Amino acid sequence: VLYLFCAALTEHKILFLSSSYQRLTDACRALLALMFPLKYSFTYVPILPAQLLEVLSTPTPFIIGVHSIFQTETQELLDVVIADLDGGTVNVPECVHISLLPEPLLQQTREALSMVLDPELEVADLAFPPSTISASSLKMQDKEIRAVFLRLFAQLLQGYRWCLHIIRIHPEPVIRFHKVS
Repeated sequence: VLYLFCAALTEHKILFLSSSYQRLTDACRALLALMFPLKYSFTYVPILPAQLLEVLSTPTPFIIGVHSIFQTETQELLDVVIADLDGGTVNVPECVHISLLPEPLLQQTREALSMVLDPELEVADLAFPPSTISASSLKMQDKEIRAVFLRLFAQLLQGYRWCLHIIRIHPEPVIRFHKVS
């Protein structure tokens, strides 16, 4: 999930494969939901019809879902990150370099996600574990996962105001983002 999240943030082509249309739609929507404060502005097609498979060779970034019947047509794509939802694998081609999160944030996010998805890990090494461990409901787990990614964005974007420069020589001030900063 973190590879797909980073691929979407760094504007790579992402293709979901599954034999279930519901799973394709859910996976595409989930990836967009994890990017919450940001909006994905490229091509987004949760279920691509068979007649439009040629769209996969477009040079622009996309998030597209394709039925696994057409997996042979997608094997020739060299610059597409392919997530096989049925097999649970993510295939990143050699020519694609995905920039992952900076190291302290990557480890913190992995740990936070593992605690949300498997809360028993938190008390697994205790000599005297608590008698009851309450599993979160799916709705609560969804909120906890969203909170992990929202916290990640807050940590990534903290201090962005130091990169804003106000130019006051115009009748109305202009705000520019200083990319080097």
